[in-house]
Amino acid sequence: MEKRVVTLAGKLSPLSSSSVFEVAIGVARVSVDASVTSAASSTNTPPPAAATYEYRIPRDVLSTGDVRASTLVLLNKLLLTSSVPVSASGKLAEIVNGENSDSDVAIDGIANALHPTLDVPLSVLVAVSAIVDHRSSALSLISDAVAALSCEALCADVSSFDLIDSGDGSTAKDDASVAASLRVFLNGSKNVGKGLLDPSIYDIPEVHGHFKEIGRLLHSRTRAQLNSAFRASSSGACKVLSTILFDHSVVLLRLGEISLQRGQLVLESGMASEELQRIFQSKAPSVVELHERFDSLLSGFTSRNYISFAHGVNCLLKMVEDIVSWEAMVAFFRLKGSDLIQETQGSVPLEDSNGKKVKKNKILLGKGTAALVQFLMDQIPNVATETNDTLWEGYINKFLLLWDPSNICYEILQNKVKEIVESNESRRLPKIPKGTRDFAKEQMAIREKAFSIVVDVFERHGATTLDTPVFELRETLMGKYGEDSKLIYDIADQGGELCSLRYDLTVPFARYVAMNGLTSFKRYQIAKVYRRDNPSKGRYREFYQCDFDIAGQFEKMGPDFEVIKVLTELLNELDIGDYEVKLNHRRLLDGMLAICGVPQEKFRTICSSIDKLDKQSFEQIKKEMVGEKGLSEETADKIGTFVKEKGSPLELLQKLKHEGSKFLENSESALALDELEILFKALEKSKCINKVVFDLSLARGLDYYTGVIFEAVFKGDVQVGSIAAGGRYDDLIGKFCKKQVPAVGISLGIERVFTIMEQLNKNKEIRANKTQVLVSVLGDDLTIASELVSELWDAKLNAEFLVNKRLTKHLDLAKESKVPWMVIVGERELAQGNVKLKDVRASKEYTVPRISLVEELCTRLKDTTSL
Repeated sequence: MEKRVVTLAGKLSPLSSSSVFEVAIGVARVSVDASVTSAASSTNTPPPAAATYEYRIPRDVLSTGDVRASTLVLLNKLLLTSSVPVSASGKLAEIVNGENSDSDVAIDGIANALHPTLDVPLSVLVAVSAIVDHRSSALSLISDAVAALSCEALCADVSSFDLIDSGDGSTAKDDASVAASLRVFLNGSKNVGKGLLDPSIYDIPEVHGHFKEIGRLLHSRTRAQLNSAFRASSSGACKVLSTILFDHSVVLLRLGEISLQRGQLVLESGMASEELQRIFQSKAPSVVELHERFDSLLSGFTSRNYISFAHGVNCLLKMVEDIVSWEAMVAFFRLKGSDLIQETQGSVPLEDSNGKKVKKNKILLGKGTAALVQFLMDQIPNVATETNDTLWEGYINKFLLLWDPSNICYEILQNKVKEIVESNESRRLPKIPKGTRDFAKEQMAIREKAFSIVVDVFERHGATTLDTPVFELRETLMGKYGEDSKLIYDIADQGGELCSLRYDLTVPFARYVAMNGLTSFKRYQIAKVYRRDNPSKGRYREFYQCDFDIAGQFEKMGPDFEVIKVLTELLNELDIGDYEVKLNHRRLLDGMLAICGVPQEKFRTICSSIDKLDKQSFEQIKKEMVGEKGLSEETADKIGTFVKEKGSPLELLQKLKHEGSKFLENSESALALDELEILFKALEKSKCINKVVFDLSLARGLDYYTGVIFEAVFKGDVQVGSIAAGGRYDDLIGKFCKKQVPAVGISLGIERVFTIMEQLNKNKEIRANKTQVLVSVLGDDLTIASELVSELWDAKLNAEFLVNKRLTKHLDLAKESKVPWMVIVGERELAQGNVKLKDVRASKEYTVPRISLVEELCTRLKDTTSL
């Protein structure tokens, strides 16, 4: 086969890890672009006469392939350094191409005459890194497939693969990627399930994912070194590259350990032949040998003997490749070995060590593993081996040749694994993004009921509805949410504008009021918002908010009273159970912080800390305020004495307003207490103050609040946290225009309310549709059904139809849909000009004239309460 040509031309032809590997194994040859060497020759500056060179590429340590690869890297670096004459480049190319038998001496002689900064250890390290990079990339792909085969052979418990999420970090994404690949291979398998659960199984995504992560880093650093010139000092490059290689080796060690463990488990699970066990134990690498190999490279790393270290890494990789191939072999023969041997022996039944016939495996493998097993079944007979091998030795040798990275069969195997993954990914069950959810018909029934209640309350208070875009200009949203701004979802630039998904409905409302020059507006909006948050129970990345806001100049504390009254009406009518509304005032908080000695520029960030008191202890908050935000312990302790105050609104208010109170000495807190007194008396008269708790620890982390702030907390068994919140934001609209328009609003966290309602209704029968009548035609005549159901639709009745000869089909549909009435039409009814009305709940039937059907149904439905 004609060799591929790798042309070295510096930056014009970047050198890749795959090219280095192909040259090393002799399937590619090097050609040096003459124009590059000519240019280099014309600009060469002779090195100092005293320049000597002490390094050689030691063939007693490195293999012939490693020597070729190292010489290739050295030659390429010299070309990039513009320091190689035509004659020297030709000699180095001869060595790379295997045309000079005394390569170490030749390289040493050429090196002395070339460049004073020449660094052979770096060339060796980079070359070996390139080989490791190329082979590890293949191993990463192959090892996932082999692990899937072992899971099949062990009937393993693979449920943990479904629990792995992509998270936000690269490591989590790599773990999730491996888990996804395993699911592709095992999709449809009846063999895996709730069987063996072992660390070598559930650690696969973590170990293989880490291997992928380190592999990417190794690839990027190796590529950079392959295409960079020699510098005055390369010790730094050697350290960086060797550190990455060492980390890579640590993961390789772990990869080999769990692969060996799975192979051993497969052997112990029952094999068709003791000979196979004997061959595995005698020829497969052991854990002891694996650790000895790692210890060997460790000594080279610690002593900074980079050539010895590189050699050790390469040897470790080769051993792990062998281990994975042995794991593949035992898993394959555990699954299909008996079939293969029986085919070879002319279908003679295979016997185990006790002389009993081994039954042919009848197992349903996953779509991916089945395709891989069949590929191996097809390939093994085509691999040539020694004719004097025993039956098992012959098949084992044939099998292992498929997994040799220097063999063309290995590339074919890689391509097959890629094909399996890509073809089966389209058949994988899809999943929704983290932090989002689908809603079934019963859940939607609960949601629609809740939304109707919310809209009724909002409109009862005179609010009109508004809708705004799901995304806003990024500049509109930034700087409005304090520390929570980091949770804003940004959208890639499409057309010159930087946009973000809306974080809430309040800032878009403020933008709308400012844009349209409004000075008074009472509005409600029900829409989805988006937060790049860490999802948990009742906490999502996409969720609905139900907002009610009043903007404009009104009587003092009038709008504040109304939005809190709206909140209590909402929660009462949604009938979710016990709750309380915690309430505070931002100016009271500011006064409290000033009294405690907090600098004004730290008010907002300290408020963010205080706002976490519902989830963390004060000691944790104190640690954050002192350690991270620079408060003194004395100041933090003063804050602690105040934020513990909570209780009945009017009682705590009087306590804070007692004669000599420090709150009255501060203008901000004194004003806040006066406003709260007006508010609390209004709430008392409206008979909803019993749901309000005055709580000095409530801070609300959003920056735009300026006055009253409040938060509703559910007190039932379902743990969902706050279910509604809001407050006054007098300055927010003014950020978008010159005129300040004061505003106050509330936002109902309807998703958390849904969670509570679903829990409360989990044992109740929920009707998902509003169908009143099912038209049941017993036969196959669609025209009869279309005529009858159209009359019902024209009469504005909710109706469905079914045409089927079997009455049970009609009754089952009516029962499943919880339809209260059925119109049953058969041949007898048609002949008599009648139809049957069936009260499904009461299980009673009535015969009515066909011509009176609509009138009769309308009358009867008036007396029927539809769920």
